[in-house]
Amino acid sequence: MLKRMATELLARITQDAAVMGGRPCIRGMRVTVGTIVGLLAAGHSIEKVLELYPYLEKEDVLAALSYAAWRTEEVELPLKAS
Repeated sequence: MLKRMATELLARITQDAAVMGGRPCIRGMRVTVGTIVGLLAAGHSIEKVLELYPYLEKEDVLAALSYAAWRTEEVELPLKAS
């Protein structure tokens, strides 16, 4: 169930080269994950974010956090020279 919830949240995150330069956005809108996470990191509450962006839903903010957490756990390994 927890995995299903995370999958449903992450489905709200979209990437399109024609929208915000391909950066991860909320449901195809011009609101990036970075914008949402940045506002929360600056001390704004979820309620304040929703007030600033009234067309977003609480699940969108949670999706941005889930996506950011997932991305920080990814490991990029350098390719070995052959």
